[in-house]
Amino acid sequence: MVDDTDISSSITTPVTILYCDACGMPPEYCEYGPDFETHCLPWLKKVHPELLVQLHGNKNPSDGGINDSNAAAAPTSSAAAAAPWTMKERLIAFYTKYQPDKLDGIDGILDKYSGKEDKLFTALVKKYGPEPEDPYYLGLEDSDDDDDNSDDERRINEQMEGMDMKDNNKKRRGAAAKKVNKVDTRVIVQKISRNRKKAVTHVVGLDTVPGIKLKEAAKAFSKRFAGSSSVKEKEIIIQGDHLEEVAEMIVTKFGVSGDAVFLDLDGEFVSYA
Repeated sequence: MVDDTDISSSITTPVTILYCDACGMPPEYCEYGPDFETHCLPWLKKVHPELLVQLHGNKNPSDGGINDSNAAAAPTSSAAAAAPWTMKERLIAFYTKYQPDKLDGIDGILDKYSGKEDKLFTALVKKYGPEPEDPYYLGLEDSDDDDDNSDDERRINEQMEGMDMKDNNKKRRGAAAKKVNKVDTRVIVQKISRNRKKAVTHVVGLDTVPGIKLKEAAKAFSKRFAGSSSVKEKEIIIQGDHLEEVAEMIVTKFGVSGDAVFLDLDGEFVSYA
C-alpha cells in the first residue's frame, strides 16, 4: 500500500517569480542595472510599494557610501598605468566615482551585461557623467609607448608635409591665385595596437580646424565612445579601436570636409571622402 504522505511530499508546487517591467530582471537585482533610479524605482514605488520597503527600506538609492569590507576596491593609478583597465576595473572606477554603494554588485552587473559592455557604459555615461580617466592613456609611466608614438607622429608629419607640398606646387591663376588659406586642414585618424589585444585611436591635426578646442573635442569623443579620451600635446588619444567612427564624427559633428580627413590604413593614408 502506498503512503499518501510520501506522495504529497514528492509533489512540487510551481514558484511564481516577479520580474520588473522596466528592466526585465527580478526586483532584487534591479539596483545593479544602469536604469534603477530612473525606471525600476518608480515602477516599484507605483506597483509594489511593500516590496520596495522590504528590499530597500527608506534608503535613498542615490545616497553614496558603503562600508562593506567585501566591496570591490577601485583600481589605483600606479597599478593601472602599466596596462589599460580591464572591463571590471573600468566599472569599479565608474561606480567609485558616482555610485559607491553599488560596488558590491560589480560581478553581477558584468554577468548581466556580458558581451554588451559598450552599451552598459554608454548608458552609464548618459545617466551619470563622463567616465573616469584611465591613467594608462594619460601617458603615465609609459615612456616606451611615447617613443613609439614619436615615431608615428614623425611619419604622420612627413606625410602631411608631403600633402602640403603637392598642394603648394599646383599653379594658381586668376582669382584663385589671390586666395591663400592661412591654415591647411589635414586631420589624420590612426589606430595603434598595444599589448597585441589593446588598441587606441589617435587623432592628429584636429588643431588645424578653425574654432575647435582639443579638450572640448576630447570630451565629445569620450562621451560618444563611453571611454577615456585625452589630449597629449596636439594629439587626441581615444581608448579603443574607433577608426571609422572617429572619422565620421569629425566630418559630421565638427564640420570638417571629408577631403581633409585621412585614415591611416597600414601606413597608407586614404581620404575619408
